[in-house]
Amino acid sequence: MLDAKRLQILLSVVEGGSVTAAADELFYTPSGVSQQLRKLEEEVGQPLLQRHARGMVPTDAGHVLAGHARAILQQMDAAMADLDQLAGLKSGSLSLGTFPTLGSSFIPLVISRFRKMYPSIKLDVRSTRLSELIGLLAKGEISMGLLWEYEWMRLKRDDFELTTLFTEPTVLVVGAEHPLAQLEEVDVAATAHEQWIVRANEHPVAELLERTCNAAGFSPKISFQANDYQEAQAMVSVGLGIALAPKSAVVNHHPGVKVLSLGEAAASRSVLLAQRRDRVRAPAENAFQTLLVDMGKTWID
Repeated sequence: MLDAKRLQILLSVVEGGSVTAAADELFYTPSGVSQQLRKLEEEVGQPLLQRHARGMVPTDAGHVLAGHARAILQQMDAAMADLDQLAGLKSGSLSLGTFPTLGSSFIPLVISRFRKMYPSIKLDVRSTRLSELIGLLAKGEISMGLLWEYEWMRLKRDDFELTTLFTEPTVLVVGAEHPLAQLEEVDVAATAHEQWIVRANEHPVAELLERTCNAAGFSPKISFQANDYQEAQAMVSVGLGIALAPKSAVVNHHPGVKVLSLGEAAASRSVLLAQRRDRVRAPAENAFQTLLVDMGKTWID
């Protein structure tokens, strides 16, 4: 394999016409230039330069190799310039996966700030369910994924590096006219007679509700199964029942509901950034991670 430094020395001698000119340009000694040229000739197996009265002139092989050297070195300069652009976050792209709760609350704020800081970075953002996010990460279709876990439903740590961004409490959502709406914090036992709205399709919040109510000594009575938290809030607002939700899900809450604390009675949810361990991370990915961690510190206060 040809050495790029020796190609540069050859090109400098051919363009400058002498070993001395190349040495001055490249900050070598003339003997150092000559030594590198001899090694290059050994590598290619034929003479590259001939000494004449007016300096050094290339042989036919020297002309050919000098032409290639010029193209190779220009391409290397272009590669370094592209890398410098990336290092300065003046170009590049980032693929991110999130889930609907964050996609309607936390992530838009992060993206807004990131685009102001790095307007030239192209963002590809997808929102889907937890299992699909894990699949997209595993296949490399996204480079970063926002995931979540409860204490009884931990994510596997084998394939991904996980960074906790924040831990958010579970809150109680009641109608604005509900008697409990006058309180700031509710004892779960006080809800034993209530009807409950839960997420459909065996969503983890349904298990969370069961665990929370069972710990308080009763089983919840389900009145409606909602497809998302917006639908759940709408049904709460018209008095069909009350509901549990992670706090991020009700940051943008329905005007007809009130969000109340349950203290430590219901388990919290951890939101994590997941990245594959076997990937080399681009500068844009590192910058977005830094911003996620920084904004996560103050997201749930």
